[in-house]
Amino acid sequence: MSQKRLDDRLHLPSLSIKGFRGIKELSIERLGRVTLLAGKNSVGKTTVLDAVRVYAARGYYRALASVLESHEEVAALTDGTGQEQVGPYLEGIFHGRDASQGAFLSIGPRDGSDQFVIETGIPQEDSHSTQQIPFSFLNPSVRTFRVMFQGQDLANSWFFSPYALSTKIAKSRRVYQSMGGFSSNERSTPIACQSMGPELLSNDTIVELWDTIALTDDEDRVINALRPILGDQVKRIAVIGDKHNRGRVVAKIQGQTFPIPLKSLGDGALRLFGVALVLINSRDSFLLIDEAENGIHHSVQPDFWRMVFKTAHANNVQVIATTHSFDCVRGFAQAAVECEEAEGVLVRIERKDEEMWAVEYSERNLKVAAKQHIEVR
Repeated sequence: MSQKRLDDRLHLPSLSIKGFRGIKELSIERLGRVTLLAGKNSVGKTTVLDAVRVYAARGYYRALASVLESHEEVAALTDGTGQEQVGPYLEGIFHGRDASQGAFLSIGPRDGSDQFVIETGIPQEDSHSTQQIPFSFLNPSVRTFRVMFQGQDLANSWFFSPYALSTKIAKSRRVYQSMGGFSSNERSTPIACQSMGPELLSNDTIVELWDTIALTDDEDRVINALRPILGDQVKRIAVIGDKHNRGRVVAKIQGQTFPIPLKSLGDGALRLFGVALVLINSRDSFLLIDEAENGIHHSVQPDFWRMVFKTAHANNVQVIATTHSFDCVRGFAQAAVECEEAEGVLVRIERKDEEMWAVEYSERNLKVAAKQHIEVR
């Protein structure tokens, strides 16, 4: 494995998380071009991915809402007209759902630079946020959140929880737009971030992503990702549609007269295809993969990870994935040991009650993992 090149800097070379959802505090000393987080179920691996997603978005409201809603952290608000609306429970972004005065969370590199922070507080009367919501409407029970990056407020950084607002504010409905833009500081600009869960990509998502690379050299790169399962059988891939479907992905298979729907080739083929497709569409950004082993046979894991390493390096993508499968760990280790272009880091997440810690596998241990069973629970 080679050291990172000076012109190949990572968005996050290390990671510190404090006060975010189920994580009271966690420090990961080193992240690679491709990082695999191993550990048993419910240890907090997915929460680490959520934290990186929020960090990449610099706390943009929609990103926060998406994370909370994906975990069904929602609450109802009865507005001034008596109508009930459901939205994200913003207090759920804090550890223990404690959003009392002075609560805060921070996400960023371990060295303290580029820290992203959200804390509760009371905005000043001259705050730009109060230009949208009259300050006289506020009361002590209102939950307000301040968003900062590198120690400085982001533009329009104050926003409000709609579940602790007075009826008068709720009726104005301007509160829902109170999270504004970002500062003009280039370093605080959100970083693009794609997320993949354990499930297969939907047909609509595949069609949308395929449209961006159709008739380019990237088509061949995605087709090559299927070779570990199908060898040289796949000659071409296309999206076709009819009056019943917006579009479906079909493959031209050697020896077959008619195109074969990609889904009929099995979940493994579709998973490999989907990861390759998202990787190629994630240039210069993050890609977060939860339960990376899903749908991929253990014998294909090394080839899968070789494809991930190669594509992540070529497209300058920082990949962070999770697993609780040893076969996935072993496949990752084999690819990481072989890869000369990109650095792979294997980290085991451990938890005991509220305490969490990360154990990084050394290069020597990666070589051991590539050959035999080691403990990853």
